[in-house]
Amino acid sequence: MASPATLDHNQVLVERKSSARVLTLNRPKQLNALSYFMVSKLLEIFQNDEGNSDVKLVVVKGNGRAFCAGGDVAAVVRDARGGDWRFGAIFFDTEYKLNYLMATYSKPQISILNGIVMGGGAGASIHGRFRVVTENTVFAMPETDLGLFPDVGASYFLSRLVGFFGEYVGLTGARLDGAEMLACGLATHFVPSSKLSLLEESLCKVETSDPAAVSAIIDKYSEQPFLKEDSVYHRLDVINKCFSGKTMEEILSSLETEAMNKADNWISATLETLKKASPTSLKVFLRLIREGRLLGIGQCLIREYRIVCHILQGHHSKDFYEGCRAILIDKDRKPKWEPSKLELVSDGDVDRYFSKLDTEGWKDLELPKRLNNLPAHAISKL
Repeated sequence: MASPATLDHNQVLVERKSSARVLTLNRPKQLNALSYFMVSKLLEIFQNDEGNSDVKLVVVKGNGRAFCAGGDVAAVVRDARGGDWRFGAIFFDTEYKLNYLMATYSKPQISILNGIVMGGGAGASIHGRFRVVTENTVFAMPETDLGLFPDVGASYFLSRLVGFFGEYVGLTGARLDGAEMLACGLATHFVPSSKLSLLEESLCKVETSDPAAVSAIIDKYSEQPFLKEDSVYHRLDVINKCFSGKTMEEILSSLETEAMNKADNWISATLETLKKASPTSLKVFLRLIREGRLLGIGQCLIREYRIVCHILQGHHSKDFYEGCRAILIDKDRKPKWEPSKLELVSDGDVDRYFSKLDTEGWKDLELPKRLNNLPAHAISKL
C-alpha cells in the first residue's frame, strides 16, 4: 500500500452543498480505480455523516468518463508480490466494510453512474438506495477473466436479478448499458447526461432523508430508455434455460446444445468467453451466487472475504496473479490457468475457498452491528 506521504489527498473530492454531501471519485486518468486511501476515506465520511443530522443525503459520482472502473487490483498484486498478501486483505477488508455500510445506510445514497462502472465501482454504487444511469453508462463485473470473482457483495445483488441473469452477468463479465441496467434492476432511474447538473442541483436542495421525496426529485428528470434491438436482455429466455444449470459443466453443455441447434453469434461468443475464464473462478462464483440468494448482505460479504483471502494467499491456485499478469501487466491476454479445465476443479477444491483460513492472526470479516434506527429497506438486507 502506498505510504501516506505519497498519496494524493484529492482522490476523493468532498463537498457539502446545503443538506447534501457530494463525493466525487477523482482519479480520472485511472478511470477512478479505488485505491486504499479512497475506500478508507469514503468509509470514514459515511460513518461520520450518518450521525450528522445536517446531512440528509449523499451523492456519489465520478470525475471524467468513468464512475469507477473497479478496485486498484494492480496495486494489490504489487503489494502482495513485494511482501505479505495481508496488505491486499486489508484493502478488501476496508472495501467490504464500506459496501456493507452503504447497503445498510440510514440515509439515501444517490449514485450517479455516468460512464464506466466495473468491479469495485459496482460495490461503491449498487448498494446505495438510488442508482442513476445515463446513455453513457457501461457496467461489467469481469473478474473471472482475472482469476478473481465478482465480489463487493455481488453474490447478494447479482443473485437478486430476474431469473438467472445474475449468473450470466457474473460468469461472463458481460457489458450492460444504462437501459439494460434499468431493465434488470441494477439501476433505479435513467437520466440523460445533459440533465445531471440540474438533477444534482435539485438534490442538494432536499431538506429531508425521506426516500420518497428523493425519488420524486429524480423522477422529474428521468426517462424510460429503449432497449436496443440486439440487447442481451431480449435473450432472457435462453439465458434462463442455459444458466440455470446446477454446475458449470451443465451450463456449458446447454450453451453448446443451443449453438448446435441454431447459428447464433451471441451464443458462440458467450461460450468463447466462458472457456477463456479461470475455471476455478467460474466454479467458485457459481456456488457463491447460488448460495447468496438465501443470505443477507453481511453474510455474503463475510464469505466473499474468506474467498478473496484464499486467493491472495495463493495456496490453492495462483490464477489471480496469473490473470493480472496476462491482462494488466504483460497484457498478452493469454493466462495459463491452473487447473486449466473445469473438470479438473473438484467440489473439494471449491470447498476450500469457503473455509476459514488456517493462518495465525487471520480473522473473518468483522462487520458492525447495524440494527438501531435503520429504515426497513436496510434491515431487510441484514
